[in-house]
Amino acid sequence: MDLGLKGKVVLVTGGSQGIGLESAVTFAAEGAKVAICARNEKQLEAAAARIKSYGGAEVCTFQVDVTKPEDCEKVVADVVRHYGRLDILVNNAGTAAAKPFEQIDDRQWASDLDLKLFAAIRVSRAAVPHLRQAGGGSIINVTTSWAKTPPASSMPSSVSRAAGQALTKAMSRDLAPDQIRVNTVCIGLIRSGQLEDRWKRDKPDLTWEEYAREPEHDIPLGRIGNTDEAAKVIVFLASEAASYVTGTSINIDGGSAPSL
Repeated sequence: MDLGLKGKVVLVTGGSQGIGLESAVTFAAEGAKVAICARNEKQLEAAAARIKSYGGAEVCTFQVDVTKPEDCEKVVADVVRHYGRLDILVNNAGTAAAKPFEQIDDRQWASDLDLKLFAAIRVSRAAVPHLRQAGGGSIINVTTSWAKTPPASSMPSSVSRAAGQALTKAMSRDLAPDQIRVNTVCIGLIRSGQLEDRWKRDKPDLTWEEYAREPEHDIPLGRIGNTDEAAKVIVFLASEAASYVTGTSINIDGGSAPSL
């Protein structure tokens, strides 16, 4: 199936590793022109090298801190200056943060909301005029299945991500007349650096494959997911194959969420 992404310009925040990088790689494999941003310059360089390993893939990198409003505006302007347009935005920046309510102070709440909610708001606000000028486009907000049914000790991430889901629905209504689609993917347990650290700390005697299939994860499909499995859904939602899909959320969690 031709996803209609050849020549499209994509910006992925938090694009130097994990789901963000895998999404950028998948977009590039579909012929899109890719821009990635993150805070770590060395990780960005390594990510760009991997993306360029696909013959003819176009990629540019920007060292950006999306918790800074001026950086959010600048990265969008820089992408448009480099490629001449913007068609797709993936708001992926963020890290997992999960503690009991009484262990989280105001500084931690503010930091999490800045990274996971306000960054998406600010980058999207800067991107929308360019998506409109391109005749429409797609915004994908990466959230978590915890946002729908938060378990104990899941804050502040579950709250920040729940706000991101509400943002997705509201934006989709406002931007639909401009043919700008807005959707969210709700990530469950997907292989990541943080998850690998937990594996090495808690079950160092197991291989990753054994750890991924541990019953304690309580995943109906029986294993932890891989980043490419999340990336494929993100790329699908951004593509012409999903041209009639907006204002929706898709769980990528192996069936572990107790809600739709």
